[in-house]
Amino acid sequence: MIERRPSLGILAHVVMILGVLLIAFPIYLAFVASTHTSREIIQVPMPLTPGSHFWESYKAALSGGGKVSGGGDVARMIWVSFVITMIITIGKISISLLSAFAIVFFRFPLRTLCFWAIFITLMLPVEVRIGPTYEVVAKLGMVNNFAGLSVPLIASATATFLFRQFFLTIPDELVEAARVDGAGPMRFFFTILLPMSVTSIAALFVIQFIYGWNQYLWPLIVATSEEMYPIVVGIKSMIGNGESQVDWNIVMATAILAMLPPAIVVVLMQKWFVKGLVDTEK
Repeated sequence: MIERRPSLGILAHVVMILGVLLIAFPIYLAFVASTHTSREIIQVPMPLTPGSHFWESYKAALSGGGKVSGGGDVARMIWVSFVITMIITIGKISISLLSAFAIVFFRFPLRTLCFWAIFITLMLPVEVRIGPTYEVVAKLGMVNNFAGLSVPLIASATATFLFRQFFLTIPDELVEAARVDGAGPMRFFFTILLPMSVTSIAALFVIQFIYGWNQYLWPLIVATSEEMYPIVVGIKSMIGNGESQVDWNIVMATAILAMLPPAIVVVLMQKWFVKGLVDTEK
C-alpha cells in the first residue's frame, strides 16, 4: 500500500503550479502584446496588463494587416496549415493502420525484416534526408503545392509501431471466429479492427495534428510563393530580418491565432488521447 503524505501532496501541487506558470507566462505575454499598439509594446518596461486594442490587432491580422512581406494574409496561412495538417494526419494514420495490419495478420517471408526496415526510419527524419527528398519532389513537379508540402511527411514508423503493438493484443480466437464466419481480410479490417482501434486512432490524431501544424523546415524549402506559406513559416516572414519596422501587435495576434487550432484539438480529444495511449500500452 502506498503511504500518502500531505507534505508530498503539497510539494506535487507546487511543482505543477510552477510548471503551468512557466509554460503559460510566455503565452500570456504574447496575448498582452497583441492587445497593445506596436509603440506601446517596445516601451520599457513592457506592459503586463491587457490593452484596449484587442479587436483592432486581431481584425488587422485576419483581414490582411498581417501580410508576409506583402504576400498572403494570416487567414490564408491558417487555411494552408490546416489543409497540410489534415493531409499529413489522415495519411499517416491510414498508411500506418494498413502497414501494421499487414505485418501482424499476414504471414509472408521476411515479415519481421520489413517491420524493422520501417522502424529504423525513425533514425532518418526529414532533416537528414531533406536533400534527396526535395530532389524527388522537384522532379515530380510537387514544389509549391499541397502535395509537395504534405506527401513527403506522411510515412510514420512511430504510428506503425503503436498500431502493431495494439494489434498484437487482439486474441487469435477473434481472428479465427471472423475467418469461420467467412470474413475476408479487408472485411475483418474494416468491421472489427477499425472499431476496436478508435481510441488509438484518436490518440495518434492529436499527436500527428500537432506534428503537422508545427512543421517549419520542410515548408520553408518547398513553399516558393508566400500564398503557400503555413502559419509557422508566415510568422517568421512577418518578423523579417529586423531592418524594417515590425508590427509586433499583429505578429503576437497571429501567434495566438496559430495556437488555437492545436489547443482546441487537444482540449476536445483529451479524454480519447489519454485512453488511446493507455489502451496501446496494454
